[in-house]
Amino acid sequence: QVQLVESGGGLVQAGGSLRLSCAASRSISSCNFMAWYRQAPGKQRELVARIARGGSTNYADSVKGRFTISRDNTKDTVYLQMNSLKPEDTAVYFCRADRDSRLYWGQGTQVTVSS
Repeated sequence: QVQLVESGGGLVQAGGSLRLSCAASRSISSCNFMAWYRQAPGKQRELVARIARGGSTNYADSVKGRFTISRDNTKDTVYLQMNSLKPEDTAVYFCRADRDSRLYWGQGTQVTVSS
């Protein structure tokens, strides 16, 4: 089992920045992938960014150049640095761990971007 706890969400004006954190209860160095997803009201959950065990990253087209995912294996924490935020980035952001062929989700953190 891996428990994930997200933090860092909040209300920010368009153009602002936030950094989300996802703290894991177990070592993330064994996770094949760590990822951030988001879900806006009335929409399906979508992948925002993910980072592989080897460090390679992937981003949704809508956030490329604005968001950066990183991981600190010494703290078992994954981060999502979000810059140049837009109102359409408003959503609940979830952390996900892919470990031993199982998927684990956090409870989510709300990000609201005002125009």
